Amino acid sequence: MKTNLIAVPATISSKDAPLREDIRLLGRILGDTLREQEGVATFDLIENIRRAAVSFRKTEDERDGEKLEQMLDALSADETLLVVRAFSYFSQLSNIAEDLHHNRRRRAHLKAGSKPQEGSLQRVLKNAREQQLDAATVQAFFAKALISPVLTAHPTEVQRKSILNCQLIISSLLAERDRLDMTPEELEENEETLHRFVLILWSTRMLRTTKLTVQDEVKNGLSFYDYTFLREIPKLYGGIERQLEKHFGERIDVPPFLRVGSWIGGDRDGNPFVTHEVMLDAAQRHSATALDYYLAETDLLSARLSLSSRLVDVSPELGDFAEHSHDQAESRADEPYRRALIAIYSRLVATSEHLGHRVHHLRAISKDVRPYANAREFIAELDIVIHSLERHGALYLSRGRMGELRRAAEVFGFHLAPLDMRQHSGVHEQVVGELLQKAGTPNYAQLDEAARRAALLAALQTGASLAPELDDFSATARSELQLMRTAAEIHRRFGAEALPNYIISKTDAVSDLLEVALMLQQSGLLSDKKLHLNIIPLFETIEDLRGCGVIMDELFALPWYREMLASRGNTQEVMLGYSDSNKDGGYLTANWELYKAELELVRVFGKHGIELRLFHGRGGTVGRGGGPSFQAILAQPPGSVNGQIRITEQGEVISSKYSDPEIGRRNLEILVAATMEATLMDYPHNADGNAEFMRIMEAMSVDAIAAYRKLVYETPGFTDYFFAATPIREIAELNIGSRPASRKATDRIEDLRAIPWVFSWGLNRTLLPGWYGFGSAAKQFIEREGQAGLKQLQAMNKHWAFFRGLLSNMDMVLSKTDLGIASRYAELVPDAALRERIFGAIETEWQTTLEMLFQITGASHLLQGNPTLARSLTTRTPYIDPLNHLQVSLLHRHRAGDDDERVKRAIHLTINGIAAGLRNSG
Repeated sequence: MKTNLIAVPATISSKDAPLREDIRLLGRILGDTLREQEGVATFDLIENIRRAAVSFRKTEDERDGEKLEQMLDALSADETLLVVRAFSYFSQLSNIAEDLHHNRRRRAHLKAGSKPQEGSLQRVLKNAREQQLDAATVQAFFAKALISPVLTAHPTEVQRKSILNCQLIISSLLAERDRLDMTPEELEENEETLHRFVLILWSTRMLRTTKLTVQDEVKNGLSFYDYTFLREIPKLYGGIERQLEKHFGERIDVPPFLRVGSWIGGDRDGNPFVTHEVMLDAAQRHSATALDYYLAETDLLSARLSLSSRLVDVSPELGDFAEHSHDQAESRADEPYRRALIAIYSRLVATSEHLGHRVHHLRAISKDVRPYANAREFIAELDIVIHSLERHGALYLSRGRMGELRRAAEVFGFHLAPLDMRQHSGVHEQVVGELLQKAGTPNYAQLDEAARRAALLAALQTGASLAPELDDFSATARSELQLMRTAAEIHRRFGAEALPNYIISKTDAVSDLLEVALMLQQSGLLSDKKLHLNIIPLFETIEDLRGCGVIMDELFALPWYREMLASRGNTQEVMLGYSDSNKDGGYLTANWELYKAELELVRVFGKHGIELRLFHGRGGTVGRGGGPSFQAILAQPPGSVNGQIRITEQGEVISSKYSDPEIGRRNLEILVAATMEATLMDYPHNADGNAEFMRIMEAMSVDAIAAYRKLVYETPGFTDYFFAATPIREIAELNIGSRPASRKATDRIEDLRAIPWVFSWGLNRTLLPGWYGFGSAAKQFIEREGQAGLKQLQAMNKHWAFFRGLLSNMDMVLSKTDLGIASRYAELVPDAALRERIFGAIETEWQTTLEMLFQITGASHLLQGNPTLARSLTTRTPYIDPLNHLQVSLLHRHRAGDDDERVKRAIHLTINGIAAGLRNSG
């Protein structure tokens, strides 16, 4: 009996044949598991639904669609649960096969010696050679570079860690079949092990039974250090150094410029569960993870480096170091490297205990071993070992695991990851109001901006302690001031690198930054005009983006702030929010206002001689600033990257990018390559700054935001439509994040967080935030300017990276949009007239957007220039369609009062399955 349950595209190129075989293998194993665990009848039911879904996608015949719907509508509650689980796992297993195939194709490309791929360091160096960049220029780039993907907790992250771990094992087993020359017996054993873990996957609960705590989110975030970052980042540095040396013929020093940051445990904007205890616990867990890694690596190296002083001539420094080791075993008397590494190991144990970590399963050490004062001392002792190895020609040993451990210590220190703090400016206003009340300035909230600045500067310049005791403050102020004190404690224990940034949500005035400065001063994090962490404004809404240049200009005009900024190397970071700007103004306008804001910030910072570092608050979806990282960085305005960039990584994107070590390293390399290209390379064919292009974008933005806001904010009943036609309320019931879905307990779109807003539109396959408004804007522009206008838009697509990226990302979103399925969700809206009016507007705009996109790009169908994604969607879509259909039916029942627990559980499972199928739902 055929048991292959994952669809394979009818036409597939020879290079993709291994992908087809992997999909068939996993499909067969899942089918066998279903038959064995649920019975032949259940297997046959699911297989028939699968065939009907595949057939409908191939033919797009309404009769096939009706047949599929009839099969799904006839399911009992228990059968529905089984079908939803099966189709969700189909998508997950397809994703595993696809990820492996990406690795396979890249390896084949490298083995064949093909020309360097876009996004690779090799491609950057090839371009550098063509543009005659010298070693000094590249060295200067690395000397000032800072590239930092920042992991953030996510209120729509649906994947359980138990499921992810199982998927990783399946992925590694599948990779073994691809890379190893296995005997028939080994293949049989591998397949049996695959069966074992697919069975575990099938038998593991998909949904969490309890809501995630912030500590759970911290723990989940740390998993990616174990999966990828701790090992792959040092390897990436080694690869960069080797390629640079090969290219330039000389050694180029590469400092630790690539650092993975985190918001998890420090971001309390709208999350009351991030307390000072939670933040301290996050820093503690970070540090423990780093120390545990160093201990494991040092222990392994001490076992491996068995070199005898009778056979190699060690350096005097190494000899002396080994001599003073507490290891006096006679069996190791002539093994100085082992003795030195045991000494390092002992000091790491002492350091770990000194920092308050629980240390398990370690050898006994002398009690008088000194802990390291900081990571620099640890690195200095590693250098003694490395320099001695180099002295007697053991370069392979000094550059191998030993060198990678040293690089890890440079990058991760004893803190592992820089943790950011974030809070809303409105909270700061309340706290500062209470502080200034103590200083004799009542009614701070009623002061105008000029008076606020004066009061804040006066308090800052006196430096008086306004909060010696916290008992007299409100609960909010007490909590915030205690967090500041905890931040100072984290600095003392783990170093300033453990908590280097403070981000201010909803910054709309200079006083917002001065308020934070005053709060930092009260905890000792600002003293004698020396600032111990970066104060970072976050500009989010369209209005805020338009005003950010003026705010920064006025801020830099304050002598006091400039003196304080000098203590941070005259570098000011600014964060730009993609999510709220999109929810506020729609896709085209948000992107355009972000672009203009960057241009204005470059101008203002240049005027004042301040170094600009931008922090891009992008999400996984295009509706939240997502899309391919390489193209996104290259599409930034001139002067806005300049060797430094931070970018948020969120939701399912984190696991898709960084759970697999090879894919993770590739994604990190892409960030490095893109930042180098954007900083160092000239692109004569990229028309940034073209006045005519800017005029056109401005005109289109006016029409796009008008169309978007007319629908979302000005159409009576739109909020009712949104809450009925999407599973937004059901998302809020899921145990998928510690943070509430809304900032306030209202149904206003303005108060809804951008992440669940975008996630909801993705689940009902409308994906409205990623395209709505573009079609109207382009059509009106062409109507005004005729064929000449169309030719201008075509030229913009050809010559302007910003506009080309805008269209490319929209193309991807539209390919995942299915208005046939979206219309089924619209049927959930009880008011027929409202339903027809709003869905009709959406459908009209969608048709217009497709028409305009094809006219501008010259394409005849979606994803014409991205066959890889087209193939991926062909494979995955038949498994998403039934989940959408079942979700609509289940929502009907649930909202009609059906309180069967199986119905609610099935709804939540469909959310999980659809998110897995769409992949970038974060």
